[in-house]
Amino acid sequence: MRLGRSTQAPSRFMLSILVRGSSEAVFVRAVLMISAIALIDWRVEGNVPLGFLYLIPMLLIGSALERYQIALFAALCTVLTEVFDNYDWFSLLAIPRDVLIFAAYLCAGLFAFEVARSRYIMMQHAETIESEIRARREAEEQLQVLIESSPAGVFTADSTGSILLANEAAHRLFAIEPGSLIGRRADEFIPSLENLPALSRGRSTFRTVMQCRGRRSTGEYFLADVWFSTFQTSAGSRLAAMVVDASEDLRNREELSLNQLLAGSRIMVGAVSHEIRNVAGAIAMAHANLLKSAAVQGNRDLEALGSLVEALEKIASIDLQGRSGQPASVDLPSLLEELRIVVEPALVDRSIQLLWQIDPDLPPVWADRQSLMQVFLNLVRNSERALEESDRRELAISAHAADHRVLIRFSDTGPGVAHPEHLFRPFQKEARETGLGLYLSRAFMRSFRGDLRYELAGEGATFLVELSPAPAGEKGANGTDPDSSRGRSRLVSRESEPAARIRT
Repeated sequence: MRLGRSTQAPSRFMLSILVRGSSEAVFVRAVLMISAIALIDWRVEGNVPLGFLYLIPMLLIGSALERYQIALFAALCTVLTEVFDNYDWFSLLAIPRDVLIFAAYLCAGLFAFEVARSRYIMMQHAETIESEIRARREAEEQLQVLIESSPAGVFTADSTGSILLANEAAHRLFAIEPGSLIGRRADEFIPSLENLPALSRGRSTFRTVMQCRGRRSTGEYFLADVWFSTFQTSAGSRLAAMVVDASEDLRNREELSLNQLLAGSRIMVGAVSHEIRNVAGAIAMAHANLLKSAAVQGNRDLEALGSLVEALEKIASIDLQGRSGQPASVDLPSLLEELRIVVEPALVDRSIQLLWQIDPDLPPVWADRQSLMQVFLNLVRNSERALEESDRRELAISAHAADHRVLIRFSDTGPGVAHPEHLFRPFQKEARETGLGLYLSRAFMRSFRGDLRYELAGEGATFLVELSPAPAGEKGANGTDPDSSRGRSRLVSRESEPAARIRT
């Protein structure tokens, strides 16, 4: 018998008091009712048929037992009806009468069984829907809190570009009163959204990020990073966008680029000045020898030449080399991770395998973070050019500490360097470009207690970068905390990215 059903399920979908409680309790009530009806039918004298009363316990049986059990009790009630109502078992009407009585009891039980099962299933579905509604409501509340507390401006717009919803950060970003963005056009503040094809053509989805010009309600323009996507609803296309003001990043990036350019220019001009001093010294010596000759005494052209040599020496004597930046304690593993993020996609596009062997326990080093990143990028780009014509394209970057120094090696499987003695000299004739890359890189390294050397190897080329570990607690040249350079890591990575305005 099906006596193991939940004690709470029947009470949820049966209104009668008789079917409240567990299946066992309902079954006991049905048996007691059948017994009571049989006893009453047996004790009542006369031809008074009470078999119809068995329909009530059959309804209870139908809500508590399975189908075959219902059929057994229907047969039992039929027998009891025949026995106690004094019907003739051997008459011609006995079989049709018993069939009708049995069918009535069975149908009553099956009807109750189907009703109970259907309502139980409906209640289960209702509970599932209620739980889904509660979960959806909680997710919506969490999403609402996330959007409202987000520092980025978030808004949605319809197919016409009208803003439907916007958080508080979006109002602050566009310099507009809270609640005033609703109904305004999105391209009024982000003009590039005016030509968005996903809304005008009704495309199903369009997800991308772009950097464009934004405009505040005051007329002020700013650089905006926009992440947006489109989606379809029953009311048409919708746009969801998240906007961040990237103007400060742009300013910091340009300032870093300018400082790097000035540092490189000082080193380059210093190298040129050194060469000019050598030439000017030789000319001055020749001029002094000519002055000793009596044949040229009083020659105005010779005197003018002496004045020009003197002026050239003064110009060349100006020290423009200076420092490349403000050295500080740099977290080398994090810097190398940034380098990998920057260079790995380009290496993969050129089918160059990057072998990465970095000691995770590297100590902080003493360097200028921006200049050191430029040195690493220059060495990687040199290896890329060297591997263009190679069948085996591998670039290995390794770093470890040894003998109170931190060593970083850049080794490639290219053709190598034909004349290593000409390396690190400015304005080389054999250089593909200006010939200043390695010269400036070594100058950068030596400006913060490091060095850059070329190592002879059997195959390819290997450049060794040497750095000094930063003393614990030591601060940079500008008096800032050594770890303050870490805050510029994101800007370094962004500066090295391609200047693509939109990335899908």
